[in-house]
Amino acid sequence: MSIKKKPKLRNLDPHLEREKERYGHAVPSREFMLQILKEQGIPMNEKALQNLLEITEEENEIFGRRVSAMLREGQLMRNRKGDICVVEKLDLIKGKVQGHADGFGFLIPDDGSPDLFLSAKEMHKALHGDRVMVREIGVDRRGRREGTIVEVLERAVTHLVGRLHADHGILFVEAENRRISQDILIPREESLDARAGQVVMVNIIQQPSKNAQPIGRIVEILGEYTAPGMEIEIALRKHDLPYQFPPEVEKLSTKFPANVLKTELMEREDIRHLPLVTIDGETARDFDDAVYCERDGKGYKLYVAIADVSHYVHPHDALDREALTRGNSVYFPRRVIPMLPEVLSNGLCSLNSQVERLCMVCEMSLDGTGDFSEYRFYPAVMYSHARLTYTKVASMLEDPKGEDAKEYKNLLPHIQLLYKLFKVLLKAREKRGAIDFETIETQMIFNDQGKIECILPVKRNDAHRLIEECMLAANVCASDFLKKHKQPTVYRIHEGPTPEKLVALRDFLKEFGLQLGGGDAPSAKDYARTLTKIKDRLDAQLLQTVMLRSLRQAVYSPDNVGHFGLAYESYTHFTSPIRRYPDLLVHRAIKAVLTGTVYSPGDWHELGIHCSQTERRADDATRDVEAWLKCYYMQDKIGECFDGVISGVTGFGLFVALHGVYVEGLVHISELPSDYFHFDAAKHMLLGERGGKRYRLGDRLRVKVVRVDLETSKIDFVLAGNGE
Repeated sequence: MSIKKKPKLRNLDPHLEREKERYGHAVPSREFMLQILKEQGIPMNEKALQNLLEITEEENEIFGRRVSAMLREGQLMRNRKGDICVVEKLDLIKGKVQGHADGFGFLIPDDGSPDLFLSAKEMHKALHGDRVMVREIGVDRRGRREGTIVEVLERAVTHLVGRLHADHGILFVEAENRRISQDILIPREESLDARAGQVVMVNIIQQPSKNAQPIGRIVEILGEYTAPGMEIEIALRKHDLPYQFPPEVEKLSTKFPANVLKTELMEREDIRHLPLVTIDGETARDFDDAVYCERDGKGYKLYVAIADVSHYVHPHDALDREALTRGNSVYFPRRVIPMLPEVLSNGLCSLNSQVERLCMVCEMSLDGTGDFSEYRFYPAVMYSHARLTYTKVASMLEDPKGEDAKEYKNLLPHIQLLYKLFKVLLKAREKRGAIDFETIETQMIFNDQGKIECILPVKRNDAHRLIEECMLAANVCASDFLKKHKQPTVYRIHEGPTPEKLVALRDFLKEFGLQLGGGDAPSAKDYARTLTKIKDRLDAQLLQTVMLRSLRQAVYSPDNVGHFGLAYESYTHFTSPIRRYPDLLVHRAIKAVLTGTVYSPGDWHELGIHCSQTERRADDATRDVEAWLKCYYMQDKIGECFDGVISGVTGFGLFVALHGVYVEGLVHISELPSDYFHFDAAKHMLLGERGGKRYRLGDRLRVKVVRVDLETSKIDFVLAGNGE
């Protein structure tokens, strides 16, 4: 009688075939290894695990790589004996470290559970951004969950920018990113002979541990801290913004012709006869869009021509890979970090006047009320008849007999018709209920030394709004076109307030005798109605600010949930492919539909997340630069008094925005009149316990500048005059 052989344990792996298909080998899957380790019930020596799973000598290397990957990703960890443990069994929490300038930090858990406090002592083991495993050890004195770092899974910081300091012969770098509170020690032989006070780039050569500080090597000396343009150099490196094009991109850029080739005009519609114009700011150098409008019966026909970037930047080539990495152009005061090389961004793709350019056109027919009767997309060749500015267009509309109108007399009737359409679209916007928050944008005016001379408000005129409405119309059509044809894309989505923020907003408005309609699911129209009610009130700015802060940020996503603020059921970005990668994706998707194919660049969700992150990164970097420049501007104003308005209320004080100066600073809570002040987050207020004095968002104050700190980009005020 033959004896049946017991099957190999590894053959019971339900994912064996998947592993063979994916990797060409049958090493046990992660799921099966975790299952076996859990069944054993104890930590296992790696050799014992190999024997149990009958790993052959030829499979040792592959198996070792799998174990290393599981250790790296926090599925497994080694104990002090070196045995392998299942992390789930150890009650450890995986997540990312978020550092604080004061030395402590928090673990942001992967599973979305509440954050854990990490003391300054614990933060000696890791740097901001590191992925770690933490064990919960109780609660701190403020009742927050507290943890201890058990293992660092992944080091996030390999290089950083900061200032070199010397103390008793010891060199160290203080990181510009204040969330990295640990000083980086620099051995003399790794200093490049940099001088104390200079800004340097550092590579981390030894990561921090429980008993040792991080050690670094200086790889680049950027220069003196206050040198012109240094604030931008720091921001680029602090936020890891790519600012140099790699050699393969530069090489590819040299192959483009100076002008559009005749062979490129085939299978394109010719709209060179249409008097399309670009309308942008005075300092603009890349022109994405051109517009033209004509009568169509009782309605209008609007042409929005957009630079055909997708004709030149092909999926997965060097240009495309770099554009994806950058995600968008970054606009600093007096300097732009473009998404695409200059030969494209300011040249071949830019819709410069008096030259032929390739474009993608959205041609829309609208009735007298601004509703779309039809639209179509097509590739074309165009000719921009003029490079107009917002200021000139506003002047032409205001004074049809003035100098600007005379200069462009052939284009004036077309501009006036565009303006009539704009008025129609504006009424449609109001009817739709789109939210229109009044915000003040500013422009920095610089002197010859590259420092701020003054900060001026940028007045939005009807020309700005005219172009905005034309772009919105084209974006809506692009979204509708892709949705109808079931072509996946990244939509620009904007969700309404969270339930918690909605409750807080309603409670706040109630104090002012106001209500927000819409029940548990208010619409943009409900917000718009409330904004209309408050626009003439003295406290309108306060109420508008609180309403604006109740909304979420707009992001990119393939899940079309609509755009709350604009009151659109479907919306995407089509009009700026020179400076935004999502727009380039949308162009490719539209072309795929036109040619009867399907465009699939990869995981649309990941692309949406990445593009949203690069957008935030650019915002953070430009905010840093502007904050530093404003500090530099305020240096010689210490002791001066200004009128301002409370722009933010926190538990540690009041942020005050100065009138006419457009600079913000802090009145620390300790500088308020003698009392115990308590922070009421729901009411955006600090309230004095004994005297009942209150300081609320939107209140006017007179303050005195007492301190300007360039290193932290912070300005401190104290109350002056009627503020006391």
